[in-house]
Amino acid sequence: MTLTTHPPEAGETAPPPQRKGSLHRRRLVGNLSAAAVFLTPALALIIVLRLVPVIQAVNDATHTSLPGSTLPPRFVGLDTFTALFSSHAFWSSVQQTLIFNVIVNPLQIALALALAVLLTQNLPATGVWRTLIFLPAAVPMTGSAVVWGIALRPDGPVNAALAGVGIHQQPFLTGQGQVVASLILIASWIGVGYWMIFLIAGLNDIPTVYYEAAAIDGAGPLRRFWSVTLPLLRRPLLFVLVADTVSNFVLFAPMQILTDGGPQGKSNFLMYDIFHNSFELADPHTAAAELLVLLALMIVIVAVQFRLLRSAEES
Repeated sequence: MTLTTHPPEAGETAPPPQRKGSLHRRRLVGNLSAAAVFLTPALALIIVLRLVPVIQAVNDATHTSLPGSTLPPRFVGLDTFTALFSSHAFWSSVQQTLIFNVIVNPLQIALALALAVLLTQNLPATGVWRTLIFLPAAVPMTGSAVVWGIALRPDGPVNAALAGVGIHQQPFLTGQGQVVASLILIASWIGVGYWMIFLIAGLNDIPTVYYEAAAIDGAGPLRRFWSVTLPLLRRPLLFVLVADTVSNFVLFAPMQILTDGGPQGKSNFLMYDIFHNSFELADPHTAAAELLVLLALMIVIVAVQFRLLRSAEES
């Protein structure tokens, strides 16, 4: 078989192969240079604000020193973790942290999703309602904690309202059986409106043609929600689930301002216990070990969440 080549037509010139390859390389180098320029600040921040503190925490957790001592810290390996894992107070803190998160995360996401679905309907003054619900997220967390601390104290307005309908005074933040529920209320007040905005954005990205097709097939509102909204909202929900989980695991201000980990350690969550050991007991080594445990716990839970949602997508 003989291969024949046709010469270019009149006025048409073919670019030399070497010049074409050189142009491609220059474009590739230019694209990589532009990417490096944009990524370098983000990578630098990740290294400075994420990797360096983790390395420092590992170093602190494997060393020990006396408060105020001028001697260099002494390497002790995993002794700090051994002492930590044998502490009843530590396991109680882990238990309280998990109980709080198991309740607050699904509650916040369910409320945020319900509000997002409601406020994407053709309701009057939708923009006003969105602003009012989002407003607590725009207020500093310390301010919200102080306001709720005043509202929930024994002589506060919430107990006054309860007394008006014949309900006895409630301890709320000072009661062992109510402090976690009170903190869940405060965290949800702050977080629900924030996560609602992300879900509203996800709902607005769903093409209306899917809802029209489902309505033609006779699907009612609940059926459309389960068969159209939830499957197409899975990625925004995954982001909200992961971000909400991390946010609630590191929640600190309400406990530090309102409860000091009490009463009887019922609000002594891991994040507060890390602060307590590091700054109040001057024991940064135990605090660093707890911080690494908290980090590992969050990574495991987030990995399980990713796995479950990926399995749901595949099924």
